[in-house]
Amino acid sequence: MIDGQRESEQSWLGLLLDAKGRGLIEPPMLATGDGALGFWKALRQVYPSTRQQRCWVHKTANVLDKLPKGQQPKAKAMLHDIWQAGTKAEAEKAFDLFVATWEAKYAKATDCLVKDREELLAFYDFPALHWIHLRTTNPIESTFATVRLRTAKTKGSGSRSACLTMVFKLMESASKRWRLLNGSALLSKVIAGVRFVDGVEQTNAA
Repeated sequence: MIDGQRESEQSWLGLLLDAKGRGLIEPPMLATGDGALGFWKALRQVYPSTRQQRCWVHKTANVLDKLPKGQQPKAKAMLHDIWQAGTKAEAEKAFDLFVATWEAKYAKATDCLVKDREELLAFYDFPALHWIHLRTTNPIESTFATVRLRTAKTKGSGSRSACLTMVFKLMESASKRWRLLNGSALLSKVIAGVRFVDGVEQTNAA
């Protein structure tokens, strides 16, 4: 755990290099994040082979922000149809339908979605049991919820040292309630390079 400056490239670079120096030598297979450029720029420097998955919660909010409020419920349902599809082919079809429906009148909304198309659908190449953890940054966001709650209550975190100490102790306490990720037994297969299509393991015969 380190502190950083507004999710800048340099801050993320420091964190990733620290993780690599402490043993994370093997590049992660996939990284999930929002559209903050600092993280992705740093990731390409430290782990250039790591694939990218954009967070659907952040992307949905960004797309809807570019649509009139009256149109947002329908658009949100159509976005859900994309990332909740059972196969990548179905997701691609729903993706194309969303673009065809909205691009004429709301090109900014569809452009926001289309520019990260490949990165939004990367999770389909991983075990289906992992999808709930890969499609959004919610797993890490919920982990830090206790930190945000405490800093809001204290109305400030004092010195840098006091802040880091407080956050560390909060995370240490929270970690006692963490559980294994869904499909954790499949992680060894992912690391070994076993191929998954639409969340299903592919055998040599397939």
